[in-house]
Amino acid sequence: MSEIFYSQAIRDALREEMARDERVLLLGEDIAGYGGAFRVTRGLVEQFGPERIRNTPISENSIVGVAVGSAMLGARPIVEIMFMDFITLAIDQLFNHAAKFRFMFGEQVTLPIVIRTPSGGRRGYGPTHSQSLESLFMSMPGIKIAAPSTPHDAKGMLKSAIRDNNPVLFVENKSLYGTRGEVPDEDYVVPLGSAKVVREGSHVTVISYSQMVQECLRAAQMLERDGVSAEVIDLRTLNPLDMDTLCRSIEKTGRVVLAEEGHRTGGVCAEIGFQLFEKLYYYLDAPIKRVAALDVPVPASPVLEKFVLPDHQDVYEAVKEVLAEV
Repeated sequence: MSEIFYSQAIRDALREEMARDERVLLLGEDIAGYGGAFRVTRGLVEQFGPERIRNTPISENSIVGVAVGSAMLGARPIVEIMFMDFITLAIDQLFNHAAKFRFMFGEQVTLPIVIRTPSGGRRGYGPTHSQSLESLFMSMPGIKIAAPSTPHDAKGMLKSAIRDNNPVLFVENKSLYGTRGEVPDEDYVVPLGSAKVVREGSHVTVISYSQMVQECLRAAQMLERDGVSAEVIDLRTLNPLDMDTLCRSIEKTGRVVLAEEGHRTGGVCAEIGFQLFEKLYYYLDAPIKRVAALDVPVPASPVLEKFVLPDHQDVYEAVKEVLAEV
């Protein structure tokens, strides 16, 4: 095992999969010499050359369109969208082409595309560089969504995504790039569609993904000092959802809090919460609680950004409210 940064785990996954399969190539803005906006791909062009590490024009729709076409012709492209906010410019290619072609043409085509993109705020980047847009893609059949919270899962899930024959949106919360964790030295994969219980508990189930998992674990530590045992589940994948793991936990605890960095209305928590309500109504001892960003654009001001985005204190207070329900 080695302890490495989240960003290095992603870089190592890219390097190892490119060495393993010559069909894998990278497309994106400034990803070659500069290494991308967050320097995740730095050093790869020296190893694999400009034919496989390709800088592109500033046109997200075109980049994803090229990826769709190259995938249909046998390549396995990985696209870097500089900020998740910019992925809206590629919605047509993703929703009307990448997500649908396998349904339309069956075994005639495969679309092994990975779209990597940094999401989230907490850096003062302002309304157009701080969004978490995962919920947009949960409503689109045909696109898998991965959102790992640790270096271990980032590397293993990216490897799974690259080897998958379906489009995968790979969400990397930018606040996680500088976090560290243990990663196996040998080759491994983490399957998509599998949630993980990262802390066991008996009084309440707290469900989250990506950077908010760390906030939930901090809240669980605070709750433990109050005598509350919180079970924390890392979703890891938003499509497909591992509802079995969630249901087993809630059948045990009877109470649930869902947390995300995206907006509250129409968010990831809204969808998962209602699915849980449909499946577990008679197991719930209290209403489901959601913790999410306020329904306003993410501000650039650090003070206002902190006010808008959720953190461990919000999770802590939500659990207290759920436990107070009789």
